[in-house]
This record gives sequence, structure tokens and C-alpha cells, in this order.
Amino acid sequence: MARTRPDFTLPGLAGTLAVVTGASDGVGLHLATRLAAAGAEVVLPVRNRRKGEAAIERIRQQHPRAALSLRDLDLSSLESVAALGATLRGEGRPIHLLINNAGVMTPPDRQTTADGFELQFGSNHLGHFALVAQVLPLLRAGNARVTSQISVAANQNAINWDDLNWERSYRGGRAYSQSKIAFGLFGLELDRRSRAANWGITSNLAHPGVAPTNLLAARPELGRTKDTMGVRVIRALSRRGILLGTPESAALPALLAATAPDAGGRFYGPSGPGHLAGAPAEQTLYSRLRSADEARRMWQVSEKLTGVTFPAPVDSAPKLS
Repeated sequence: MARTRPDFTLPGLAGTLAVVTGASDGVGLHLATRLAAAGAEVVLPVRNRRKGEAAIERIRQQHPRAALSLRDLDLSSLESVAALGATLRGEGRPIHLLINNAGVMTPPDRQTTADGFELQFGSNHLGHFALVAQVLPLLRAGNARVTSQISVAANQNAINWDDLNWERSYRGGRAYSQSKIAFGLFGLELDRRSRAANWGITSNLAHPGVAPTNLLAARPELGRTKDTMGVRVIRALSRRGILLGTPESAALPALLAATAPDAGGRFYGPSGPGHLAGAPAEQTLYSRLRSADEARRMWQVSEKLTGVTFPAPVDSAPKLS
């Protein structure tokens, strides 16, 4: 019997400018494809231009009139994040949708970003935190929806407050969980601060469940010379339609979070058994993401570590030409 694939219909997005990180493959590629198909103009900030160009070609094979463009971004470098922010601010176009999707997962040995942070914490959380700060005027001008992609791993382990950069002892899985918990706390705190300061931004969270992507595949640059056993099992189960999703279905929660009219401050994921796959739906917030005090603490620590600050509240969104 043919597998029934979950889906939903996106609203028309003509006139919408969307920015999707990590859109050169995997879930991010499907996010960009669906947004473009719905009429959005999609900006793909990428670390690898060759992969980015291949992604655009693939999207245009399905949607020849898609409005797509590349920008340069390496989330493991705050200098690169600042450069993208300067580029986008210079273009002066309001951003209506920002999906913070890019991520790195469980290098076997501890690695650091260009700025000396543990790679997962620095890329998955701090890089995106700095990016939002850099483009905040554009987000405010577009009354933007910001969707931050976390993980089922955010329902495990905890923030290692005494050693955020895992300098004393590195455990890849725990460091990955921390990066996603920190990122989730940020996404919810962004929504609270926007409401309090009248920024006009709504912010929420999504998670893709479990699906075969490149997160656990061979990545020589991360010290992983071959596919992990985990990704092999995930691929086998996904092919058979057993419990797990596909990259296409894994993109649906973030798409719903990005386009649902009432999605501010909420959390979306797959609705199937264990929330590993299935149609997208609102989820119960993970216990590790419920503390507003921890979210404020992570915000303050992140400002200190990245050297970026969010502007003082103003009464109305800036007007861009």
C-alpha cells in the first residue's frame, strides 16, 4: 500500500520576503521550495555557494518562476553573521518570514567556532541569536514571523551553565541538547520581549521529528568520516514508513509555525506516535523550555558572549524605503 504523506496547504505568500537558513539541503531545502511555490521571494543564506546554487536549480526545476537568491552566511563566525546583517540592512527590504533552520549535530570530538565557542552551541544558538539582532530593524519593519527550529533533543538533558562551551568535558549528544534548549529559550523570550516592547514580531518554535537528513551523515569536516549507525537506521525506517518521517514531512511543522495566523509563542511538531512523524500540530512545550527566568538568563549570557545587543524598545516599527 502506498504511504500516505501528511501535508497541509500554505496560504498565498506573494509579496512576502522569506529568509531560510540551512536551505541548501535536507529539511531547509524543502522549506525554501514550499515557500517559493506559495509565492514568497526566498533568500537562502548559505555557507557553501556551490550547494546553494544547486539548491536553487533544483527548486526552479519544479517551480521555474520561483524568486530565489543566495547570500553568504557561516553561522559559526560572528563576523560572517554581521556581514550578512549589514548586507540585508543595506538592501533595506522588510523581512516577513525568518526560519532559523540551519544546524550542526554531534561532532565526535569537541570543535569550536571561529570565535572559540563549542561548535553546536555557537552555530545552532549563538549564530542565530546574533543574526536576529543584526536584522531586527528589518524584522520589525516586516512585522515578521520568526520560527526557530529546535529538536526532540531539547526534551533531554539540560543547560550546562557551569561550562556552556564544554571545555572541561565534552559529550556530543548533551552539547547538542543544550544548543537546542538554549535556542528554544531564545525563541520564546524573543516573542515575550517583542510583545512587551511592541516590536511587532511574533516568534515561535518548531521541531521536525526524526527524518533522514545529513545531520548524522558522513561529514569529514566534523571528523565523521562515514555515516553513523543512527542515520542508517533512520533511513531504513523512513523508507518503510515505520514511525519516522521524510525530509518533506519534517519540514511541515516549521511551515505551519511560519504561516499560521495565531502561532506566536507556540511550539509545533509532528503529531504522530512519539511526535517523530505525522501531520504538523501544536505541541506541549518541553519542560526544559518553560522557565522564563532561564530564558532571560540565556538571553543575557548570549548578548555577553556574542557582543550583540538588542535595541532599546521604541513605540513603533521603523519605516524602510
